[in-house]
Amino acid sequence: MFDSKHDGSKSTASAAAMAERPAHAPADHPKIPREKVGILLANLGTPDNYDYWSMRRYLNEFLSDKRVIDYSPWVWQPILQLVVLTKRPFASGEAYKSIWNHEAGESPLMTITKSQTSKIRGTLQAAFGDRVMVDFCMRYGNPSTKSKVREMVDMGCRKILFFPLYPQYSGATSATANDHFFSALMEEKWQPQVRTVPAYFEDPKYIEALAASVERAYAALEHQPDVLVCSYHGVPQRYLTEGDPYHCQCVKTTRLLKEKLGWTDDRITTTFQSRFGPEEWLQPYTVEEVARLAERGKKKIAVIAPAFSADCIETLEEINEEIRESFEEAGGEEFTYIPCLNDDDHHIAALCEVVRTHLKGWLD
Repeated sequence: MFDSKHDGSKSTASAAAMAERPAHAPADHPKIPREKVGILLANLGTPDNYDYWSMRRYLNEFLSDKRVIDYSPWVWQPILQLVVLTKRPFASGEAYKSIWNHEAGESPLMTITKSQTSKIRGTLQAAFGDRVMVDFCMRYGNPSTKSKVREMVDMGCRKILFFPLYPQYSGATSATANDHFFSALMEEKWQPQVRTVPAYFEDPKYIEALAASVERAYAALEHQPDVLVCSYHGVPQRYLTEGDPYHCQCVKTTRLLKEKLGWTDDRITTTFQSRFGPEEWLQPYTVEEVARLAERGKKKIAVIAPAFSADCIETLEEINEEIRESFEEAGGEEFTYIPCLNDDDHHIAALCEVVRTHLKGWLD
């Protein structure tokens, strides 16, 4: 996967200008950049554009990941190449077009991730100066993990903290991000020391940020919702029995949010969205559950997506269009989507605190 708009040539040139020859080294010894600590944020990814070929490249990389679709490639790849990638890029392209940031020429996920990175960089550099380098990469699409690891090493990062921006752990998200990071390290001649940040689904500041976003959204409404639906991205049900902790971590996030808000059980519920393929996924399915709520007389609901650190196609298009439509067709009257935490100051503070915790011993 190429990196069309995210090359690190300027950063690398800057590092080369600041490089120094080690003390007592011979005159022909190569110069070495000053040592830094890199913080590499990682999100899922985004197509470069919403045209057919951009969508096909992106979907091919995403749906060829065995952490995402773990069927035998002998069975799955013919279906993917001959059926799925023939039609799905058109439908997905239309969905992306409906939410695209046309002014910036990029998806909302890219715009938000850039802003998150900029704010986290500002906070950490205020504390640690130029001893830290903060950047981001995408598991699928651009900028690739491999390109950003290379850039950080070139800039003198002898230690890298890799931070997948998934509050809850799943093999299909956190693990594949880590896999790709470790794969990139395999190509480095001089590998840096590395640490990875684990899931932060129960981190108090993350829960506080979620609760604050709910309270702000409710305060702006004329009528209070009957139920808050916490809609998490789904995974196949068998992943739970195979040892993936995702379901349990999602349920705990909802419980901690409920307790932080001081609510009773009937005011909040956990659901799962984005089902793909024929097998059973984690339930209840959001698109069905919101219709059931409306049929049971819950005419006003709010939906939040605690598994997403930034708004993306699954929140802006799926929740705010498809899931909203399901609720309203079943008789629902007021549907409120509460945006992801994105670059909200509470969220940035929570992420920076997580980073600081895992930098201990490297930068104190």
